[in-house]
Amino acid sequence: MSARTVERIVRSHPSQDGDGVKISRIHDFGGGLDPFLMLDELGSDSPDDYIGGFPPHPHRGIQTLTYVIHGGLSHEDQLGHSSTIGVGDAQWMHTGHGIIHSEMPLTDSQGLHAFQLWLNLPARDKLSPATYRDVRAADMPRIEVPGAELIALGGEWHGHDKESGEQRISGPLDALAGRGAVAHVRLAAGGSLILEQTAPTLLVYVFEGELIVGNDAIARGQLARLNKGRHVQLASTPGAQALVLAGHPHGEPIAHYGPFVMNTREELDQALHDYREGTLTN
Repeated sequence: MSARTVERIVRSHPSQDGDGVKISRIHDFGGGLDPFLMLDELGSDSPDDYIGGFPPHPHRGIQTLTYVIHGGLSHEDQLGHSSTIGVGDAQWMHTGHGIIHSEMPLTDSQGLHAFQLWLNLPARDKLSPATYRDVRAADMPRIEVPGAELIALGGEWHGHDKESGEQRISGPLDALAGRGAVAHVRLAAGGSLILEQTAPTLLVYVFEGELIVGNDAIARGQLARLNKGRHVQLASTPGAQALVLAGHPHGEPIAHYGPFVMNTREELDQALHDYREGTLTN
């Protein structure tokens, strides 16, 4: 049984996007997280940090996955989709050829805490039709063992411990790029969870407490890329929450400019031209 260990750790950095929304961001457009590109964490109890939201803006060539811990977000796009997600809900966009959308924040007693993940589309799908879907918390299956819980947003997850045996679940988002899988893990103080995950890319982002993987501690605001292997044990002394991301690299060139991610500079120039001419979403 080969166990995964930490290959490297990356710390999130403060940034802002949209109408001045303050975020913590990790990104790699050089292929280091392939098929993932970027992870933004929105988290504040001060409305001034996010109240401007994300007014209408374009995308091409990616998928986005937005997941809410507290508060909510309202989505609208040129395809006619209009919906609101709240605590534990997610929304997924396959931007393909092009989409123009807005996301506006909602708050609860704890303010707003949410994530947006970018996944790269393979070259064959970058100009495919755009689609949208939202998923409610009640539709997300869970792995539960003493002191630990995994909530599957998408992809396949296998977890086990000595008392509960093996549990296998699949999240409702089954069309994530790069055969992607995304899960939310909660560990109580002293809790642990063993996952079987053979995808070449396996990432863990800690957003509460501290996680131990092998001999390495992963602190809040850090993302760990794990070495190849079959099993990984996540443990925490104080308790922790994390997002776990798994996927298969495309291994293709990445060309990035703002909200567009393509394979070549020429394709980026075409995306900018199409947006200016009003044909991005045709």
